[in-house]
Amino acid sequence: MAMTVGARGRLMSNINITPMIDVLLVLLIIFMIITPMTPVGLPTEIPLPPPPHESPQVNERSVVISVHKNGSLSINQQPVAESNLQQRLMQIFSTRAERVVFVEAAPSLDFYQVARVIDIARGAGIDNVGLLTTQIQNAG
Repeated sequence: MAMTVGARGRLMSNINITPMIDVLLVLLIIFMIITPMTPVGLPTEIPLPPPPHESPQVNERSVVISVHKNGSLSINQQPVAESNLQQRLMQIFSTRAERVVFVEAAPSLDFYQVARVIDIARGAGIDNVGLLTTQIQNAG
C-alpha cells in the first residue's frame, strides 16, 4: 500500500495492484500445469457393437458362466454345482494364458447371486470377468 501526502497535508492511501496481478498470474500458471495431471477416473474398455446384418461371432475358447432363474449354474451349457465351480474354473484355465470369463444371468435374478459367481471366479484366479447382457432394442 502506498501512502502519499495530499494537498492539504493529510495522508492518502492508494492500493497498488501490481503485486496482486503477479500473484494472480502465478496461481494461473500453477493451475494450468496441475489440471492436465489430475486423474480422470478408472480405465475402461467399451466394446463396439457388431455391424448390422452380421451375427456376432463367438470365440470357441470363450468361457461363459450362466446363472439360471432357479439359481443353477452352467459353464458353456454344461451344468456345474456351485460348490464345484471354483475347482472347475481352475481346471479349465490351468493350461490357458488368457484368464477371461463372461457371466450371463437371467434378468430376474438379484445381483448378489451374480456377485457371488464373480467372487468365485476371482477366487479361481480369473483376471477379467465380463458381464453379458441382453441386447436392448431401440423403440424408434
